[in-house]
Order: sequence, then C-alpha cells, then structure tokens
Amino acid sequence: MSVLVLVLAVSAACCLGFGFVLQQSAAQEAPLGDFLRPRLLLDLMRVPRWLGGIGLMVAGMVLGAIALGKGEISLVEPLLATNLLFALALSRHRTKQPVGRQGWAGLALLAGGVSAFLLAGQPHGGTVVTDPVRHWLIIGATVGPALLLTAYAKRTRLSSAPVLLSLAAGLLYGVQDALTRVSGNRFAEAGLVGLLSGWQPYAVLALGVTGLILVQSAFETAPLRMSLPALTAAQPLAGILCGVGFLGDRLRTDTGALAWEAAGLAAVVAGIVLLGLHPALPQGTTDREQVSGLQPR
Repeated sequence: MSVLVLVLAVSAACCLGFGFVLQQSAAQEAPLGDFLRPRLLLDLMRVPRWLGGIGLMVAGMVLGAIALGKGEISLVEPLLATNLLFALALSRHRTKQPVGRQGWAGLALLAGGVSAFLLAGQPHGGTVVTDPVRHWLIIGATVGPALLLTAYAKRTRLSSAPVLLSLAAGLLYGVQDALTRVSGNRFAEAGLVGLLSGWQPYAVLALGVTGLILVQSAFETAPLRMSLPALTAAQPLAGILCGVGFLGDRLRTDTGALAWEAAGLAAVVAGIVLLGLHPALPQGTTDREQVSGLQPR
C-alpha cells in the first residue's frame, strides 16, 4: 500500500466525518416541507454551519479523488469508510460521552475489518474493462436499487425512510467514486477536452447532487445514528463492486483469501453499525424522531 494513498484516504475520511456531523446538526433544523426537494439545499445554504460542513465534505471528496487517482478503488473505499470514526470523535467532543465498550468494540471491528480485507485481498490494478455493456450492467445494478430505495422511502413515509435514503445515497456515492477515477484517467490521457467529451464527469456531477439531496433529507428527518451507518456501509460496497466489475481492480480469489475478504467486509459493516448506534452521535429532536420528519409542516 502506498503511504501517500493511505494518508490521502484517511485525511479524506477525516474531512467527510467532521463534515457530516456539521451538516446533520444544521439539516435537522430545516423545514420538513423541503424533504427530498432541491429547495432543501437552497434553505441550507443560508446556514453557516452547514456551509462549513459542505466545505469539509468537498475537501474530503477532493482528497478522495486524488487517492482514487493513485490507488485502486478497492483499496481506497474501505479506508474512506473510517469517516465514521472521525464523526464519532467530533460528536463525542460535543456530547462528552465516553467511548465505552460499544465504541471500542465498533472501533476494533471497523479497523480490524479494513485491515483484514486489505491484507487478504491485496487490491491491485489490472486491465480496465472496455466493454460498455459491462459498465452499464454494473452501474445499473448499483443505481437501480438506489432509485428503488428512494421511491419506496418517499412513497411509504415510514420511520425507516432515513435509513433507506442513506443506503441509496451510499450506493450513488460508490458509483460516483468509480466514475471519478474514470474521469481522472481520461483527463490524464487526453486532457480537459478529452475529459469533457465523455459522459462520466457529468454523471459524477449528477450523482453528487442527487446523493447530496438524499443525504440532507435523511439528516433533516432523523438522528445521525439512523443515517450515517447506512451511508458509510453502502458506499464502499458499491465502490468495490464497480472497481472489480469494470475498473480492472484485482483481488486474491483463492478460498482462504475470499473467506478473509468476506469476513473483513462483514466486520466493517458490523463495526459501522455499532459506532453508528453509539450514544455520542447526535440523537436529534424527539418530535422529528416520532414523525420521521416525513410529514410537511
């Protein structure tokens, strides 16, 4: 593993984690009638705390994009998942909650799972798949469920909607990371003209804006512990699928390695859930938890 890639990915995770906490603390005060509407972003732009969170998230995305340009997505995505550790650290500082057994167990599972996956899988580059059908099949297998989750969350208006929206946003962000790497490669090979002549940078922008609306709607209507774990768990899984599916990433595929890779990813998800349910993460306001924030005022 390149030390530079490690530093870039962890720095990106730090910015993302801090940014998510600031965004949620501002979004929970937004009008509930803005749920899943672009107007939500316009209202939040008036809140300095939210703008600070967005600034940190953009910095994290830039650092993550640089890391993706220098390393395989199957390597970078698990490291980006550690953003929850930084979110917990900032929330703990604000709430003064002790880490406790749950926090340390979640930390051990997340860190151990990431380490196990990287050591067992040994992600490395390979030949990029040029077949467009393969690209669209993988992207469709990721974006399709995200759209279904969003439609179901909007239609049912259940208390699980914030979790569904966060899962959908995580899937979109995973695809966005993959297309960011593709865009970086196009820019390196053909310059700005070559980059803008492809559809990938525009898809990156569309996925980013759509994911942002989904995330802010989830942040607006539920405590951080209901949304951030789902977002953090879905993004690396989608990114790894795209990386192996069409970006040419290679993982070890012998029986022992596959078992450790699966165990590592399972530990990452379990650690994310434990940390996401930690009392240090903001609980939100009681009235919004009860109505799930889905009924307009």
